[in-house]
Amino acid sequence: MDFPVLSLVTFLPMVGLPLVLLIPRRLPGTVKGLTLGIMLVTFLVSLKLYFGFDETEPGMQFVEDVPWIGTSIHYKVGVDGLSLLLVLLTTFLAPIAYLGAWNSIKEKVPEFAAALLVLQTAMVGTFLAMDLFLFYVFWELMLIPMYLIIGVWGGERRIYATIKFVLFTMAGSILMLVAILFMYFKSGGDTFDYSVWVSILTGEGTVGQLSKLEQVLCFLAFALAFAIKVPLFPLHTWLPDAHVEAPTTGSVILAGVLLKMGTYGFLRFAIPFFPDAAALLSAPLMGLSVIGIVYGALVAFAQEDVKKLVAYSSVSHLGFVMLGMFAMTPEGVSGSILQMVNHGLSTGALFLCVGFLYERRHTRLMEQFGGIARVMPAFAAVFVLVSLSSIGLPGTNGFVGEFLILSGVFREGIGSVIEPGNLLSWRNLVLGLAAVATTGVVLGAVYMLTMVRRMMFGTIRVEENRSLRDLSLREYAVILPVLAFIVLIGIAPGLFLDKTRSSVDEYVRTWQPRMMRQRNEATAERNDEVRNQLIRMQVLNAMQGGGEARNLENLQWYV
Repeated sequence: MDFPVLSLVTFLPMVGLPLVLLIPRRLPGTVKGLTLGIMLVTFLVSLKLYFGFDETEPGMQFVEDVPWIGTSIHYKVGVDGLSLLLVLLTTFLAPIAYLGAWNSIKEKVPEFAAALLVLQTAMVGTFLAMDLFLFYVFWELMLIPMYLIIGVWGGERRIYATIKFVLFTMAGSILMLVAILFMYFKSGGDTFDYSVWVSILTGEGTVGQLSKLEQVLCFLAFALAFAIKVPLFPLHTWLPDAHVEAPTTGSVILAGVLLKMGTYGFLRFAIPFFPDAAALLSAPLMGLSVIGIVYGALVAFAQEDVKKLVAYSSVSHLGFVMLGMFAMTPEGVSGSILQMVNHGLSTGALFLCVGFLYERRHTRLMEQFGGIARVMPAFAAVFVLVSLSSIGLPGTNGFVGEFLILSGVFREGIGSVIEPGNLLSWRNLVLGLAAVATTGVVLGAVYMLTMVRRMMFGTIRVEENRSLRDLSLREYAVILPVLAFIVLIGIAPGLFLDKTRSSVDEYVRTWQPRMMRQRNEATAERNDEVRNQLIRMQVLNAMQGGGEARNLENLQWYV
């Protein structure tokens, strides 16, 4: 058996858990140093995945498969181009987030470190699990440490934010568990293996094929759990409260990694398990994504609290990820995966910057700042660069992801120009959604640049701001690695896209034709139904003496 690198990356943080808890409380510096060391070692080990990954292989790599509970449940983990970058993002951001709040956590230091180590294991495990039972264990395990991080070390309204976060998450998770159990028995009741389920549930096996209604119901159960985590409009209301009340570390992890568990869930599980249902419901999901893009941008513009502004910007940015994913083109899916990473880096860096300011001024209101660039020029330069990357300025990571997504969506919808007789076609709908989504890029620039102008430039309005110190060595150590990847992805995206290309191409080749066929069948059924209704109306009109029946040819533009 090969060296179990995936298990090491997943459980190395848990190995340090008892050590962290056994260190005397009078030595908080030792606890912090050990925790940071464990996280850094985990990141270094995870680099083996990047450098040892075969770019030409679309399937799972570094696979570990060991029987766990009986014969049905296995400890099975693997990584491919869909999950590789997300695993690396997790192991990279965890030590960054912890070091970023080094001085702000002063109480229950060992417990905070323990919660963060457990959370890292849960997040990595979620991205690697290839057994549905194992996936659900990691998915639920994530909830406990995040509950504690917000509820114990959060702000004044932390209890309200925590309860709201837990209730939203559990509501979706319970329905997903019901769907998993239904699928388990439907597939024969002898395995939770991901690859086996895909082949059985989508009709390549001899048993277990789901009817269209069963697909839709199970897809909705999975989609609810994942949409809450994204969060997809209108299931986003827990996010601003959680971000505002969470400590800096919690906000960075929440925005940088946890939200990606939702988008990854759609990509890995919801679409491959239920492709027909995904095709039927992709239009409303893409519609909600576009609403989220515009709504998130508009609400972000109205915020005075910087943390809330960044929180609502996540609703807008992740709407692009969902849009590209359901367009089901190579550019769209590749852009979605890369944009998950980009959002984690840019938004995580924004929360770090907000945390740096909060440690100095203990306020997040924009009106309390202004002219910060005069006294903190290095911080201002960092803040401006991170904001520009969030906007999608060429040369930064955000531009590459958004460009790929929009080009992929427009590619899917470009056929609408030759379908003048079918105003409600799938392609016409996609083209319209892409056009509306493009306005989100402009709106994003408006609220981000407004925030930068109000906080960084102009005159110093508050006297306390004149004595603010610039970035410390620790803060440089925190933010510079993130800035390096923001620029690196912007100028050399191939270093990252090449790792995903084979898996994405195979993914699109497998599911795009089936989803398109299902959409075409649904469109044909709808057109036949509308045409039959028109015929019935004409017959009824003729029978009632209403004059000549209209020519069907003149009514075809309706359908």
